[in-house]
Amino acid sequence: MPLSAFHPAVQAWFTTRIGTPTAPQARGWPEIRAGRSVLIAAPTGTGKTLAAFLTALDSLVQQGPYLADGCQVLYVSPLKALGNDIQKNLQVPLAGIRDQDCFVPDIRVLVRSGDTTAADRAKMLRQPPHILVTTPESLAILLTSVGGRKMLASVRTVIVDEIHALAGNKRGAHLALSLERLEHLAGPLQRIGLSATQKPLDGIARFLTGANRECVVVDAGHLRHLDLAVEVPSSPLESVCAGEVWDEIYERVAALVEAHRTTLIFVNTRKLAERVSLRLGERLGAERVACHHGSLSKERRLDAEQRLKDGKLAALVATASLELGIDIGDIDLVVQISSPRTIATFLQRVGRAGHGVARTPKGRLFPLTIEELGEAAALLRAVRAGELDRIPMPAGPLDLLAQHIVACVAAEPWGEDELFACLTRAWPYRDLDRATFGRCVALHGDGRRGLVHRDAVNRRLRGTRRARLIAMTSGGAIPDVANFTVREEPSGAVVGTLDEDFSLESNPGDIFQLGNTSWRILRVDSRGGVMHVADAHGAPPTIPFWLGEAPARSRELSEAVGDVRTASTDPAWLIEECALGPAAAGQLWDHLAAGRRALGAVPSRTLIIAERFFDDSGGMQLVIHAPFGARINRAWGLALRKRICGGFGFELEAAADEDAILISLAPATSFPLDEVFTFLSPASVRDLLIQACITGGQFETRWRWNASRALVVERFAGGRKVPPYLTRLRANDALAAAFPGVLACPETLPSGPIRLPEGHPLVDQTITDCLTELLDVDGLIEVLEGIRSGAIATRAVETPEPSPFARGIIAAKPYAFLDDTPLEERRVRAVGPPSADGREAVTELDPVSVTAIRAAAWPDPRDAEELHEALLWMGHVRDDEAAPWLPWLVALQAGQRVVHENARWYAVEADRDPVAQWRGRLEALGPVASDDPA
Repeated sequence: MPLSAFHPAVQAWFTTRIGTPTAPQARGWPEIRAGRSVLIAAPTGTGKTLAAFLTALDSLVQQGPYLADGCQVLYVSPLKALGNDIQKNLQVPLAGIRDQDCFVPDIRVLVRSGDTTAADRAKMLRQPPHILVTTPESLAILLTSVGGRKMLASVRTVIVDEIHALAGNKRGAHLALSLERLEHLAGPLQRIGLSATQKPLDGIARFLTGANRECVVVDAGHLRHLDLAVEVPSSPLESVCAGEVWDEIYERVAALVEAHRTTLIFVNTRKLAERVSLRLGERLGAERVACHHGSLSKERRLDAEQRLKDGKLAALVATASLELGIDIGDIDLVVQISSPRTIATFLQRVGRAGHGVARTPKGRLFPLTIEELGEAAALLRAVRAGELDRIPMPAGPLDLLAQHIVACVAAEPWGEDELFACLTRAWPYRDLDRATFGRCVALHGDGRRGLVHRDAVNRRLRGTRRARLIAMTSGGAIPDVANFTVREEPSGAVVGTLDEDFSLESNPGDIFQLGNTSWRILRVDSRGGVMHVADAHGAPPTIPFWLGEAPARSRELSEAVGDVRTASTDPAWLIEECALGPAAAGQLWDHLAAGRRALGAVPSRTLIIAERFFDDSGGMQLVIHAPFGARINRAWGLALRKRICGGFGFELEAAADEDAILISLAPATSFPLDEVFTFLSPASVRDLLIQACITGGQFETRWRWNASRALVVERFAGGRKVPPYLTRLRANDALAAAFPGVLACPETLPSGPIRLPEGHPLVDQTITDCLTELLDVDGLIEVLEGIRSGAIATRAVETPEPSPFARGIIAAKPYAFLDDTPLEERRVRAVGPPSADGREAVTELDPVSVTAIRAAAWPDPRDAEELHEALLWMGHVRDDEAAPWLPWLVALQAGQRVVHENARWYAVEADRDPVAQWRGRLEALGPVASDDPA
């Protein structure tokens, strides 16, 4: 019996309140009670958290009524809201267990996060809790402060909840280093990890425990029975979500909300959260709908959560801020508007509904475009097949290593060997070499403002006087974003935050919405980063924007999209395999069939199609259909753009999304279409991408983030947060010192690629981040190698107009752009709307179109003067071409204004340079074949 070893009071409470243990509880408790580190994988709502906590509570109860003060259990959550929720939820079993036995000790549970007041922090140090709930960022601060280290010295068990949300990014590396520092301080730790969506399990287990430690994996699966469906409007979906489609979506969502007691609506952006909450409030009543996202103040978020729990809200519109296991009451339905981009995100969000062992989560997915409909079909098929996204774990970020080196030596002196051994036990840093470690130490060891003092004789490290304060106030793994604080007048209460660009572009008197409330701007303090507002009492608002990078589709979901494209045979297959309704299946099949007619095939992970067509400006647009996801396509687009720039001397406009790459070709950038697949080499594309990122602006943004994380640029000074503009200036100063080639005037640089500084840890890390976070260089190399080996087939198609598959990238939003050209100036705007009848694929240019364009390009002089003017720019004219103009040419020859040589007529003043001649001829002739003698 799994409960037999527990304290009688714990047994009695569980039996009367819960009943039968679930699979993760029954399988996890024996391993946890044996003192082993355990990773538990189980679906949402199956009691994972209680599986971890009940043994911890039992161990405290077993110590008797005179339980000593001291923190024994540490719970780490990726979200502050989840931590607050855990603290409240633990009061239920604690009170229930005490009711069973009056001798059960009083067990204290406290939260330490960025929202904890100074008074509560001081009280916590005087009387430490038995269970401390915190975040990775606050844990690192506690490990650096004197009082925090004293409180953590007695910890024996660490519970990491929603571990998947940490392992795949730098916050995970930050936590891994902190856990090694905690083990050095407190002694051996039992580590327990929890998540519903983690893959690969063995990799996450090693991440949890660190190098050379054992971990037991309790795999109870990740799937429950789910009630899922895709909803489509009656109006057909296109590549842009039209206004009438939005109206139908709002009406359908409102109907679903009315048919359920409580509905949680997920969107992907804060702007969309505000927009949807506004429109639903108009239909359902503003008091029945609320908004929840990370740019709202803590008080407004908690108020929305509590109103939902109390049944005062019919619908809550949220971003990822409510995605993880927060208890927000009984949710009957989850609505996802737009594709969530990953399988795990969709499962986590749908899991908020029916959050209980005996309940069935219910979710409805609303794609906004025809491309998203295909993604939705692949998503549901992948969920039914039990697929899950693989979590890519960053390898030893050096910016965080530099931060933790400062924090470690600020707390106590270290020997270099001991510190290196401690930090390399963290799984992401297991392969760190000693030379790189030394360079990270040296990053803070030089100059008057250094933070680390190195005793080279005794090989000892200690922090300087400033080190502890800077490590505590400027540390963390979350990058700084330039946001303005919004304060309500006259109370001064914080409403939330707004993007810096939106704030600076706003004027006093403007009305905007934040948190489903209209606000009137009173004044904007651009230097202090504060916007002062007053309640606009429901006046019609504008919706603010926040700038950021769009989430990219996972590799696994991209593969599923390609599989649906190639395997679908008719609407019935989509209904059977992808669980689509007849209307959705019909729309998607029509789209796939139309694209197949236009291109002759359907692009997939084993077939890449290059499509080229003319736009209304006379230029051409090149679309590479490659459904590999935005990170691979972004890398491919940047590398192609850089290669074409080097070959033709022109900076071209480009864009990339989940399914395609767009290159806007100028008239002078013409080449045989099938050669585009040979432009890039797997061996050299990495170096090419490094140069593209350095010169394209991607490097500078990530440098600023890394410099702040590495404590090279301070986030706080003099007790105040450093304004964003000062952070940018100081980061640029640090960049100029470390890598002057990035900011140098191009005229002063030698020709060729910009030379990288050797061995600078932050430069190396920033390049790595560009290639692996923003882009997927390894994925691109795999694609290019597949093309070379023949594993991936290619097809080149010239089309008279864009194919249906090209419409999505043509309508791409600015976050898909790979250059700085603004939307209103982009060449892609010259692409006309689709024709009423779909046209078949062609492998050569349409002869009718070619003839029409050549006729338009050829000069049409009306007299001898206009002919002479044309000869000045068109290079020359052959005798066979000059027949209609012969009388004028003879007259011009008599006036010694033209000459006749080798059966060609030239203007006397014309440039006879061969390159200039051919440029003029190409402009006059229009499109020509590669073997055309003209």
